[in-house]
Amino acid sequence: MDPLNNTIGILGVQVHPITIAQLHQCMADFISTNAHALVLNVNINCLNLSIEHRWLKSFLNRADIVFFDGFGIQLAAWILGHRFPERITYADWMWQLADFSSNSNFSLFFLGGKPGVAEKAARNIHAEYPGLKIYCQHGYFDKTQESQENKTIIQLINREKPNILVLGFGMPLQERWLMENWDRLEVNIALTGGAVFDYLSGELRRAPRWMTEHGMEWMGRLIIEPSRLWKRYLIGNPLFLWRVVMQRIGRMPGS
Repeated sequence: MDPLNNTIGILGVQVHPITIAQLHQCMADFISTNAHALVLNVNINCLNLSIEHRWLKSFLNRADIVFFDGFGIQLAAWILGHRFPERITYADWMWQLADFSSNSNFSLFFLGGKPGVAEKAARNIHAEYPGLKIYCQHGYFDKTQESQENKTIIQLINREKPNILVLGFGMPLQERWLMENWDRLEVNIALTGGAVFDYLSGELRRAPRWMTEHGMEWMGRLIIEPSRLWKRYLIGNPLFLWRVVMQRIGRMPGS
């Protein structure tokens, strides 16, 4: 079955039950045909935000691929009578993406994070994949669509013409920026990675492996950053599951 033609609807967003191997093959196909493809990801927070922001739901459904990140989406699919083959979490997947890109001679552009963070993330990857071409730019600039800083960033990206652009602004800012600027970006693929550069650079601790592998990464993140994430997890997670149950029994409007 073609992974691009198979989706599962969760709260009105069509999510592809795709494996990493299938995702890499699709990305290779996009690049080989010089496509202009959006490859976005969803977690519980993103799908909750898509209920609050109709533009976000529309943008997600415009993407060529939407994969899932987090056990919460896996649980939602199970509640709805479906299953996902595997979750694709940026903190782990970026190393596989680096290996795939290095072997395929694809170039990357890291955009986001505080000054120096994307560069540190790139250095850590280069230690394993020294031949991989990675361009970097921090995310602290005026992201207003017509600002001079924003235009300069777009010119910088287009000068390098990377195969894969990885954004790390956080949700939903990264999706909003990408939506507003997508038609002006000369890249084959855009990815939205949230805090990926903070993890790759070592600036942000990750939850212990026993948590990340058993559906408890959210708890680990909450322990590490309680003041920033308490609302997302302690209110957002139960709200998401309630919405999914309402979808299951046919009482979730707009889903």
